[in-house]
Amino acid sequence: MYDKCEEILISRESLDGMVKKLGRQISEDYEGKELVVIGVLRGSFIFMADLVREITIPLSLDFIIAKSYAGTETTGEVRILKDADVKVAGKHVLIVEDIIDSGFTLSRLIHYFENRNAASVKICTALNKPSRRVVKDLHVDYVGFEVPDAFVVGYGLDFNDHMRNFPEIRLYRP
Repeated sequence: MYDKCEEILISRESLDGMVKKLGRQISEDYEGKELVVIGVLRGSFIFMADLVREITIPLSLDFIIAKSYAGTETTGEVRILKDADVKVAGKHVLIVEDIIDSGFTLSRLIHYFENRNAASVKICTALNKPSRRVVKDLHVDYVGFEVPDAFVVGYGLDFNDHMRNFPEIRLYRP
C-alpha cells in the first residue's frame, strides 16, 4: 500500500507557509469577534493543530465527526458520528476541513451550525478539489491549496485510515 504513494505533491515546507498565511488572514478577519474553530475529524486534526497555533486572537475549539466516504469514493450521504459540544449560538464558527471535493459534508455542516444560530459560518480547508465538486454553490472562504482530481494522503488525510502520518501531501495511486 505504501509503495503506491511515493510521489510528493505538496512539501512540508509549503504546508507550513500555507498555514502561517491562513492563520494571519483568519486573525485579521475575526479580530474582535468570538471565534469557535470546529475541526472535522479525523482528517483535519493535524492541519487544525497547526492552524490554531498561528491564529493570534482568542478562540475556542471543538471537533465533529462526519463521515461520507468509503475507500476512495464519497457515498453522497453524510452522517454525523460525533457532535461538537461547544455552544455556537451568537458566535462565529470556522469549520476546518482537510480536503473538500464533492462538498456534501461541508454543505451539510454549514446548515447544521446555521440552524444552531451561529453568527456566521465559514470554511477553511487545507486542500480544495473543485474539479470533483457536486455541490456547486459551496463557497470556501479560506483555501490552502487547490489539488488535481487525484487521491491524496498525508498531513491527516488517509486511505482507509492509513497514511495520515506522512508530514507532506502525497499522491495515492491504488
